[in-house]
Amino acid sequence: MKSISANKRTLLRAAVTLLLLGACSVGLNAHGVSGKDAVFLQGLQGRAIGPMLYLGAKHMVTGYDHLLFLVGVIFFLYKLKDVLLYVSLFTIGHSVTLLAGVLGGVHANPYIIDAIIGFSVVYKAFENMDGFRRFFGFQPNTRVAVLIFGLFHGFGLATKLQDFALSPNGLVANIVSFNVGVEIGQGLALTAILIVLSYWRTRSGFFRHAFATNAVVMACGFLLVGYQLSAYFLAV
Repeated sequence: MKSISANKRTLLRAAVTLLLLGACSVGLNAHGVSGKDAVFLQGLQGRAIGPMLYLGAKHMVTGYDHLLFLVGVIFFLYKLKDVLLYVSLFTIGHSVTLLAGVLGGVHANPYIIDAIIGFSVVYKAFENMDGFRRFFGFQPNTRVAVLIFGLFHGFGLATKLQDFALSPNGLVANIVSFNVGVEIGQGLALTAILIVLSYWRTRSGFFRHAFATNAVVMACGFLLVGYQLSAYFLAV
């Protein structure tokens, strides 16, 4: 009976893993600005603070790559002050490059940037699995890593807006509004993630399944990296 039960649990975990990987792969090409949002940006003239706040929040809440990285960042953070510290570092990073990318005209290849963002997911999951200590015998500075990867995540946001010839009329107000919207979306997403994690941590199986969960997150990160690099070489 124990053997049958163990086999069932193994099959269930495998099924959940495949579903998560499938969800990642289905959404790989969905992360961007399209449909009505794209039409709105193309025709934007003057300030549109409310709509840009909404677009920023929507972009973050539906940005699976950003959310996967944040899940990795806060996965083992138990104190609210630690969560706020790391999230603040991430926020500073992506705010700087979002504003510099759009307002300062700093450009980067979107496929390479998104591949690095996918790698950030791999990096954080690998760290959560204690991979650096196990395989390399050292632990990188997590705060520095979160800040640096935040810079790349900001460029990822910027490249989505750089696809459009945004009107200079009201551009500063609109981009700042978009960035504030991103922070609002990030706060909403983090609240939901923290609620789920806080409940899960009260269960006896949290530490037992933590390694496997981060392995799934890492696999999604590798999928993102592979997809973006494939798109880059095909485009070239």
